[in-house]
Amino acid sequence: MILRVKRLTEDATLPQYAHPGDAGADLFANERMAIPPGESRTVKTGISIELPPGTEAQVRPRSGLAAKRQVTVLNTPGTIDEGYRGEVCVILINLGREPFEVEKGMRIAQMVVKPVIRVAIEEADALSETQRGEGGFGSTGGVDRRREE
Repeated sequence: MILRVKRLTEDATLPQYAHPGDAGADLFANERMAIPPGESRTVKTGISIELPPGTEAQVRPRSGLAAKRQVTVLNTPGTIDEGYRGEVCVILINLGREPFEVEKGMRIAQMVVKPVIRVAIEEADALSETQRGEGGFGSTGGVDRRREE
């Protein structure tokens, strides 16, 4: 499969896989900016993409930025739909205590291209029964607030 990438600026860096076998290709900032503690910013990459038919791109955090600087992707995973041709941008949030400096050319996120399964949407009056039923967050052994009340 081929991911077609268009540079929107001459100095934009194309996505790159750091190692053979990596699932995600690094995305690079195409601008400098500071992100104050507790705030988010949309960072431009200077590229647009043409995804293969039947796929989406997921924009995910880089574990190194999250672990070392407490900077992550706000809407993770961010979805880029197959038909989108605008600039790929990354919404970063600084959860740390210090300002975070985004440098031009810095690896800021990773992009994973995945197949998409489209389904027909059908309204139903009832759904099939399962062992789990309506058990939600924490229903498999974690904290269940309903039981504490």
